Formats: sequence, structure tokens, C-alpha cells
Amino acid sequence: MPVEIVTVPCRRDNYAYLVRDTASGTVALVDAPEAAPIERALSERGWSLDQIWITHHHDDHTAAVPALRAGARVIGNTEDRARLPELDTELAEGDSFAFGGTTVGIADVSGHTIGHIAFLIDGDGAEPGAAFTADSLMALGCGRVFEGTMPMMWASLSKLAALPDETRIYSGHNYGAANGRFALSVEPESAALQARVAAIAEADKAGRPIVPASLAEEKATNPFLRAGDPAVKAAMGMTSADPAEVFAELRARKDSF
Repeated sequence: MPVEIVTVPCRRDNYAYLVRDTASGTVALVDAPEAAPIERALSERGWSLDQIWITHHHDDHTAAVPALRAGARVIGNTEDRARLPELDTELAEGDSFAFGGTTVGIADVSGHTIGHIAFLIDGDGAEPGAAFTADSLMALGCGRVFEGTMPMMWASLSKLAALPDETRIYSGHNYGAANGRFALSVEPESAALQARVAAIAEADKAGRPIVPASLAEEKATNPFLRAGDPAVKAAMGMTSADPAEVFAELRARKDSF
């Protein structure tokens, strides 16, 4: 892939990301939960920040923008600009922008919030692409539907599921253990899911990030991407239901799990 990506754990369970274009040395930050760990990660590598990419308006993704923005261009969704830190570049669904020698695409993945976007980097043939999905598609889960509707969230997840299977998914939080417990309540006999839950537990114990995961791995183990799978439909007692309806029931059950 034409970029180097560094995962920066922040707060109690947030992930921010430093993204460096290897051709130009340009550095971006994906979301800004907390300044200190991000500043430390930059300093350790001798990097300076050129861009800040904001996925959505929640404070745990934007709070550190004022402390970090000096010299950096802040990029976010024009349709949510009233709730975001002041934007230097406003973009929307289907737009793209230059990041050094790399092109970054924008996908609207509303549901968790209205105006939530994902930042997409295509693979270069030798390395897979990357999708910075924040609180839309998450490791073994998806974000709570706070502002959108269930059909909207399902449409957003379906959009992400259509990316190449090798795409690496970089989500905004480590909710892996809790998401794993819920996923096992849906598909307790899934060997792939059992193995992934064990791998997440091992990473947590070692203090390693649980991201990224490939989209293929999410599609094999994440119940929210599997709402159209006959096995999940049967487990939910919804064999004849539309996948969007199955997703809505999954999300409702997770909300009270």
C-alpha cells in the first residue's frame, strides 16, 4: 500500500491513526480523540502533521483538533460542517482528494450519526487498500444507530461490504471483547468466530491494537455484515426476512445485550 499507518490508542478505548504517504512524506491524522498520545507518536517518528481527517462530529473523535491543527488542513464532510471543527477542506460522498501521491476517497456511511464519512485508500496491487470507518463498521460490530435509521445503517454497511475483500478496516474503538460476546450469542458454533474472539483476547492481554482486520475477516465473523447469511437468519428465527430487517433485529438485540 502506498501509505504507512500507525494505530494510536487514545482515551479508554478510542483508536486514532497516523497515515503517512510514503512517496511524499505527507502525514495525516484520522480523528483526534486526545492530543497527548498523538503528539507522542508524531514526535517518536519525527513526523509533522499536514492533514486531519474527521469522520464524524462526536467529541471523542474531534476534541483534540484545536490542539493539533496548527499547520494542518482539517478535512471533513461539508454536509455536517455546522457540528464539526472549522474545516479547511469540505468534501462529500463520492469526492476524493490528493494526499501526497495517494488519492483518498470519501464514502458517506451515515447511521451512527448523520454525515458520518469513511476515508478510503485503494490498494496498489501489491498491498491491500484501507478503509477508515470509525464508528460505522467496527471490529466484530458496528456503531450504535444514534441519529440515522436502521435501513440507513444497513445501507452504509452494505456499501463498505462491497469494497475488495482484502481491504483493511481501521475502526474507531476497541469494543472487540464485548462485540465478540454478542457475536458468539448469535453463532456460537462458528469456528472462525471463536478463533477471532480468542485472537482479540490475546491482543488485549498483550496490549496490542485489535485493528486492522481484513474486510473478508469481518464478513466471515461480524454478525452485522452477515444479516443476509442463511445461518444468521436461522439463528435469529428470521429465515424469510429481508437482510435489512435481520440487521435491525441484530442491532436492537446488541443494544440491550
